[in-house]
Amino acid sequence: MSIVNRGFGRRRAVDPELAKRIPPGQHLVPDFPVLSVGPTPRRELRDWSFSINGEIDVPRTLNWVDFRALPSETFTTDIHCVTSWSKLDMQWEGVSLDTLLEDVETEATHVMAFSDGGYETNLALEDITGAKAWLAYSFGGEPLEPEHGGPVRLLVPHLYFWKSAKWVRGLRLMDGDEPGFWERNGYHLRGDPWQEERYWGD
Repeated sequence: MSIVNRGFGRRRAVDPELAKRIPPGQHLVPDFPVLSVGPTPRRELRDWSFSINGEIDVPRTLNWVDFRALPSETFTTDIHCVTSWSKLDMQWEGVSLDTLLEDVETEATHVMAFSDGGYETNLALEDITGAKAWLAYSFGGEPLEPEHGGPVRLLVPHLYFWKSAKWVRGLRLMDGDEPGFWERNGYHLRGDPWQEERYWGD
């Protein structure tokens, strides 16, 4: 498996006010690094869909037209990657997970996000609701590039960036927690950057 690293730069001094926004062990980067395992999936919008299944009253699937008809938001947020880079004030556009799940009846406590390419990552339901997570399709005012997870990526900015699954295609609602791809390989089940929850045992 290959990992692509693009966008890293020399570590710079940080203004004290900005430093308050950077979790322990992180440093700022000027660009938006690309880190991927394996080839970059490229899917035509006419073939894209998003499914919600598992512990749910009625499973549902949205195509691209259905998805883009949902209310969207433009927002600015900071991102923190487990590999120690942070990037501040990133502008996105997307659909809140609150909007996507507002009519869902479930007893689930967790979800497994799954993506093109076979990637998956687990999240507590409380970490993707309450205005904490989005399905993002635009970055910096432009359609999200495949290298950054386009056409749509999950965005959960209060957790380490591996939780913001690229090329996301759905959520499986679960009545308990179970590890996803990186979690099965030693990464923390939750991944709070402010607590430095990088690996099992942190």
